[in-house]
Amino acid sequence: MSAGGDEHVLELSAAEALEAIRGGELDAREIFELYAGRAASDATNSYLWTASPDAELGPTDAALGGLPLAVKDLFCTEGIETTSGSRILEGYVPPYTATSVARVEAAGASILGKTNMDEFAMGSSNENSAYGPVLNPWDHSRVPGGSSGGSAATVAARTAPWALGTDTGGSIRQPASLCGIVGLKPTYGAISRYGMIAFASSLDQCGTLTRTVADSALLLRELEGRDPMDSTSFGIPEPIELPTRQDLSGLRFGVGKGFGSDAEGIEPGVAEVFDAAIGEIFALGGEVTEVELPHAHHGISAYYVLAPAEASSNLARYDGVRYGFRAPDATDLGSMYELTREQGFGAEVKRRIMLGTYALSSGYYDAYYGRAQKVRTLIAADLRRVFSEVDFLITPTSPTVAFELGERTADPLAMYLSDYFTVPMSLAGTPAISIPAGLAEPAGGGPELPVGLQIAGPAFSESKLLDAAHALEAQIEFDPSPAVAR
Repeated sequence: MSAGGDEHVLELSAAEALEAIRGGELDAREIFELYAGRAASDATNSYLWTASPDAELGPTDAALGGLPLAVKDLFCTEGIETTSGSRILEGYVPPYTATSVARVEAAGASILGKTNMDEFAMGSSNENSAYGPVLNPWDHSRVPGGSSGGSAATVAARTAPWALGTDTGGSIRQPASLCGIVGLKPTYGAISRYGMIAFASSLDQCGTLTRTVADSALLLRELEGRDPMDSTSFGIPEPIELPTRQDLSGLRFGVGKGFGSDAEGIEPGVAEVFDAAIGEIFALGGEVTEVELPHAHHGISAYYVLAPAEASSNLARYDGVRYGFRAPDATDLGSMYELTREQGFGAEVKRRIMLGTYALSSGYYDAYYGRAQKVRTLIAADLRRVFSEVDFLITPTSPTVAFELGERTADPLAMYLSDYFTVPMSLAGTPAISIPAGLAEPAGGGPELPVGLQIAGPAFSESKLLDAAHALEAQIEFDPSPAVAR
């Protein structure tokens, strides 16, 4: 281990750790053992499975150098139980590995553990997991966000140097914001979805949760690419470069009218941090201008018709016949279907299956699903127009800082509004990144908590997006140490 000991290693970003391994200052095996020990004693319920400290490492001479990686339990991993946070998949061991995971393993990543998540990625707080909620490393009485809350918490608490997650309506960016780390949702189709357990197939996207923007770029260039096993994948046309930009001169940033610090329901502290981030953009030479997003405020309504509709179809396969859990007290085939789904699914999943089935039912299809698809088209058109006027769109990532466990579980609408700023980019399929922008007091008072800034760009603008985020990240100089101390 290095002269600075474990604390020094935990302070390193993944990129810095890789450099130290290549320079002979650190040993990949010792780094893996350090993180494996921390993962095994994790106090946030972030892991559903952890690797042994003496597990086989990825090739240490490859791009990712054998560094440990946490993986959301939604990715199929050959020989390792994969539950997607649901009882209905309890005991399911996939016979193959998701393409995205296989690619980073081939590039040298070593799987450290599978992370806790909202059941089938349905949630914004990680309280919908069948295996208990994940706790926010900054304050164990608060949520880490969802659905990739386990992956976000592991990175924030330094029980993993980086992690994979998935984003359907904000499930990477929102927990990244609430945990004070970087979360990247690439363009839809940039990364293969093969081996990801489907929630809403036209929205699901693999992405990264990391400590720095440079770490996101490192993972993304190994993850992206066309995959013959996923007909919707096409990769990113231009190579992903490591970000180097130090200023924002020549770049134009748009703030949507009613979609920034003036948005309805935003906490005062979040609005203040967002306005301060705009000041940092000016300080780096960037331009900021107001843009029109006339349909963005309909995003949540459209999303919560479209995503449940796709979920109701995707989850029809879980009936006790082929996967995981089967109700033990069934007396015939019909009762096996009914009892397995009744006992295997949690309340939020059942709610969304019923919503989606209703939206797709005869006589209501045009009124709900068809209308929501039209709204999606309008939002995508809004963003295309905005990106012809400015280089990037900026918003707060979440209207609030991390809220208390149980605070919104009885109010699904309040929970769904957590994704107010992130859903439009998911509907349009465009890339977006959340970076830590500062700290703010919760609305009810208490210790300050992280606030995220979302930067969105046009399709396949990942390299340019990462470059701009890198410059702003250096200017803001966010301090993550309170989360590590827990």
